[in-house]
Amino acid sequence: MNPSILAGIFLLILSACSGTNQDQTNAPEEEPMANRFTGAKDEVKLMTVDPGHFHAALVQKFMYDQVDSVVNVFAPKGKDLQLHLKRVEGFNNRSDEPTAWVPEIYTGPDFFSKMMQEQPGNVVILSGNNAKKTQYIQESVEAGLNVLADKPMVIHPDEFPKLKSALTTAQEKDVLLYDIMTERYEISTMLQKALSQKPDVFGELEKGTPDNPAISKESIHHFSKEVAGSPLIRPAWFFDTEQQGEGIVDVSTHLVDLILWECFPEEGIDTTEVEVVQARRWATELSPAQFEKVTGMTEFPDYLQKDVQNSVLNTYANGEFVFTVRGVHGKVAAIWNFEAPEGAKDTHYSIMRGTQANLVIRQNAPQNYQPALYVEPVEKIDGFEENLKSAIDDLSGEYPGLNIRPSENGWEVLIPEEYKVGHEAHFSQVTEKYLEYLVAGELPDWEIKNMLTKYYLTMQAYEMSRGN
Repeated sequence: MNPSILAGIFLLILSACSGTNQDQTNAPEEEPMANRFTGAKDEVKLMTVDPGHFHAALVQKFMYDQVDSVVNVFAPKGKDLQLHLKRVEGFNNRSDEPTAWVPEIYTGPDFFSKMMQEQPGNVVILSGNNAKKTQYIQESVEAGLNVLADKPMVIHPDEFPKLKSALTTAQEKDVLLYDIMTERYEISTMLQKALSQKPDVFGELEKGTPDNPAISKESIHHFSKEVAGSPLIRPAWFFDTEQQGEGIVDVSTHLVDLILWECFPEEGIDTTEVEVVQARRWATELSPAQFEKVTGMTEFPDYLQKDVQNSVLNTYANGEFVFTVRGVHGKVAAIWNFEAPEGAKDTHYSIMRGTQANLVIRQNAPQNYQPALYVEPVEKIDGFEENLKSAIDDLSGEYPGLNIRPSENGWEVLIPEEYKVGHEAHFSQVTEKYLEYLVAGELPDWEIKNMLTKYYLTMQAYEMSRGN
């Protein structure tokens, strides 16, 4: 063949290859597959990190079509890991709706760096020792991983900038950082919120004062309790506020979240719109015998000696504070006792004060320690009962079977048992919501904004409770 013709063919081939490369260079970069979810079967792959709290197992109490049955667990060797695996095994072996989880376990002191290096999954589950949780959140998000974290996501004000940075980075990386707010799924709270949106019944939300807030929430817990039908053995570090966090930054997270969620539904609250007014903290005392009952340990470990006085452990698990949101006063209180009286359980109290009626949740002996919602008019109002019945009828479209009956100060909302699924089931409900957000590819703006604001409030309360 003529050499000049060969040269021409070679140039044409070279030009075509060059053109193809140019097209590839200019093509838009595809979004990483790890961050694109369609709802397809098994596309979500969980990586559980150091599951020291029983909440980590409750995320797996039920199966989800979208979630792969293989869960990679990265943790140090020890009792925390053994208890976690035993709980998951219990879910697998139960007779009613057994699960089919397959744990793939890595143990070692480098568990977190190993997870970051291998990344066999696309969603990190964090529920355990909180000392490094904010750091784990930040590093996971920076690596382009989605994170579903148990509360609290931060326990000390020095760590708050890391959380703030992580929330920003998550949006930049198109990954979802979300905390597990189970209390939004408790039916009496859901109905309290819904009725507060009925002006013919509730009127308008009061502004309140520090001494008489517009909305108050109190949560009483117990160190000694049963979970999934078995006595709960808690890790010793749970009683160290440097590892678990003080009560004012732990359980209070739920209560602050509920106030923002109920009073300003789907509205993003900026940190400039809130202010802590007053705060205090106090300790729960545990004897050596009580400590042994809930941990199995016969002695207080060295890291708790700082909190031991006269052979009694003082753990600052209790806290309360008052804050304002756009001028509305709210109060939260988290209280831990050692053990509930016989027949009693953890309890929740809440009051939402309106110009026409108060919406009150009680959960004491008269309610058989089950949350009950009451509507209590602040004064006699003609036609109030008819308005309440109309509101309940409206809500019955979403919650069939609702009814009311007279109570001492007004009416009790009668809630069918089918809606009272219990605290443990709420973890699955949160997980299902998170899976919906993964498919949507984003969290609502108000969720992101309010996550930052509620932790801003708990950090401010922490400092004020210490006189800072």
